[in-house]
Amino acid sequence: MFTAPTREQLFVLRHITGIDELAGHNRFADATPDMVQAIVEGVGDFAENEFAPLNRIGDTVGAKMKDGHVVMPDGYKAAWNAYVQNGWAGIAAPADYGGQGLPFSLATVALESLGAANMALTLCPILSVGAVEAIAHHGSEEQKELYLPKLAAGEWTGTMNLTEPQAGSDVGALTATATPREDGGWNIKGQKIYITFGDHDMAENIVHLVLARTPDAPAGTRGISLFLVPKTRVNADGSLGEDNHVRTVSIEHKLGINASPTCVLAYGEDGDSIGHLIGPEHGGMRAMFTMMNNARLNVGLQGVQIGERATQQALAFAAERVQSARAGGESRDPIAILDHPDVRRMLLRMKAGTQAIRALLYYASGQVDRATLGVTDARGLADLLTPLSKAYATDLGIEIASLGIQVHGGMGFVEETGAAQHYRDARIAPIYEGTNGIQAADLVGRKLSMDGGAVARGLVERIAAEAEGPLADLAAATGRVLHWMQDEASIDDRLGGSVPFLTMYATLVSGWLMAKQRAAAQDELAGGDDPFLKGKIAAADYYLAAMVPEATGLEAAATAGAEPLYALTAAELAA
Repeated sequence: MFTAPTREQLFVLRHITGIDELAGHNRFADATPDMVQAIVEGVGDFAENEFAPLNRIGDTVGAKMKDGHVVMPDGYKAAWNAYVQNGWAGIAAPADYGGQGLPFSLATVALESLGAANMALTLCPILSVGAVEAIAHHGSEEQKELYLPKLAAGEWTGTMNLTEPQAGSDVGALTATATPREDGGWNIKGQKIYITFGDHDMAENIVHLVLARTPDAPAGTRGISLFLVPKTRVNADGSLGEDNHVRTVSIEHKLGINASPTCVLAYGEDGDSIGHLIGPEHGGMRAMFTMMNNARLNVGLQGVQIGERATQQALAFAAERVQSARAGGESRDPIAILDHPDVRRMLLRMKAGTQAIRALLYYASGQVDRATLGVTDARGLADLLTPLSKAYATDLGIEIASLGIQVHGGMGFVEETGAAQHYRDARIAPIYEGTNGIQAADLVGRKLSMDGGAVARGLVERIAAEAEGPLADLAAATGRVLHWMQDEASIDDRLGGSVPFLTMYATLVSGWLMAKQRAAAQDELAGGDDPFLKGKIAAADYYLAAMVPEATGLEAAATAGAEPLYALTAAELAA
């Protein structure tokens, strides 16, 4: 069973995202308190009743290849049609092209509920949201008019095609080609791998955004262009035309997210795959990063999704499972394991960790919205928060899912309970959309230097000015490492300490946001007896007292430098 955490979501939207402030701007004036509540509660109810019941069959049956096409498990097409009919696909899509034009942060809440209900299925709208962003920012007016209304409605879905067998994280090594046609289009030829929802039977068309090289393009990323390549060609009037010869070669057999077809796609092998240039020639990486940055935040959100689902299941199991007397209790009667100290520790860590990363992602989404409004410094802050959100939230999501298995004991290792699925599904999130190591490298290699280092320093200094106790200690430690990274360390030294530093910085921001939530909950509680607010205070207290000091202890690892990593030669390391 899954219940959308609507009260928690509304609380964080109000106190961390600042949704009421966003609604004060003309662009987001429709995000009234009543509208926000209706959307959060409505999509939560939809997720519970439509997406959640399919999670198990999605894992056990999964997407299948049949006659060269992907067939989704029973119930998935109907659920997608209901998703489209309810209008959930276009919450933040441009109003000029059929979307609702509401804040990105509100769409974030919707994706959280949908993904907690069914993480694998929700990868489809995540990719479509990214495609809408890329076309809206970089596409021609004709492309926007032809493709955005259908994508915004969910009638068509989108994909992102970067990876090739020899070009994974090194995007500049890709070899797919684009050759100009006399009609103004381009013939796309090549193979792409790991394409999420590259084929399925839920929508009438799939819009692929494909990176390829034009003739005589410069080497590396400078020579890459972005092309819109529909599965089925689109006529000038918006109707569907001929097959575009995009072939599904195979789908991957994976550890988790089995209802998300991960496809190998071949372009132009048995006929012309006609593409249309998005943005200028050789401007593909800029356009694709619009999509990727969106996707990285939404992948970070998957940590929240799996954390929420695993925590709910573990709490329910622990409340029902009776075993042994409490060691420190007076009675010798067996009690629910919920009341055993170590189980309490695990459950509180799961609850606090989920709330912390939710606050981090909601805060980041709010900065994306403020950047859209042109608020000073919001763009830089959103860019800084992106690697923190993607890496920390997905790492913690795995830990929470693992703790969920531990709470179940032996039954957690048995597939029947479903606890193992959460762990298997979660494990992909630190890998795709730029591994968490790449996120850490991005943090120390690019984000620390933004505006001469002022963005990164400014946030640490702001938190330090407000912090108390263990959070103040972490702020001081993070500031010291930041200074070393910016002013003293070599590139190798920065990269060697990048992962522990990212964890420190992300924990600092998350702890700050938990402290803000604690204060808000205390104000609302005002001596009352509201279990939700008391739970918020307890979760914040645990995070600040137990999890924040752990990050402070990473200072030594973050400043150890690269020398210990290269104490052995490659041959010695492999021996």
